[in-house]
Amino acid sequence: MGVIIRELGSDEFVLVDRLWEQYRGQETDRATDRVFGGFVDGTLAGTARVRHHPDGLEVDGVFVSEAYRSAGLARRLVQAVIDRFGHGTLWLHSTIPLIGFYGTFGFVPVKEEALPPTIRERLAFCFGEMVGCGVCPMRRDPPS
Repeated sequence: MGVIIRELGSDEFVLVDRLWEQYRGQETDRATDRVFGGFVDGTLAGTARVRHHPDGLEVDGVFVSEAYRSAGLARRLVQAVIDRFGHGTLWLHSTIPLIGFYGTFGFVPVKEEALPPTIRERLAFCFGEMVGCGVCPMRRDPPS
């Protein structure tokens, strides 16, 4: 199985949007998103996104199509994001079961109030109870 991990051009976001139909109907935003793709034998099988907010960088859109899971693709995608953007603080909203996974990259749980306002706003529907929504805010600082 030939695997290639690379940052996608905005002209390829249509491939991402098609893959993300399996992932809560998310869509890309050419103005704010940088997306890394994992291709298996030429097919886009997984993604990881960095969204530029006015007050920080948010990692999300880490998704691997079911047919390609359990092969380490998500790990390689997150590592590609860190290799490119890990020189600054990164934020994310992890599902509770994936806290340990993101912890292996240096992300640590933080209180919801610690999130930059525009990143916190994305989950405003949780009404200040992200854990109740099955979500844990996390932060990764660059190595010292």
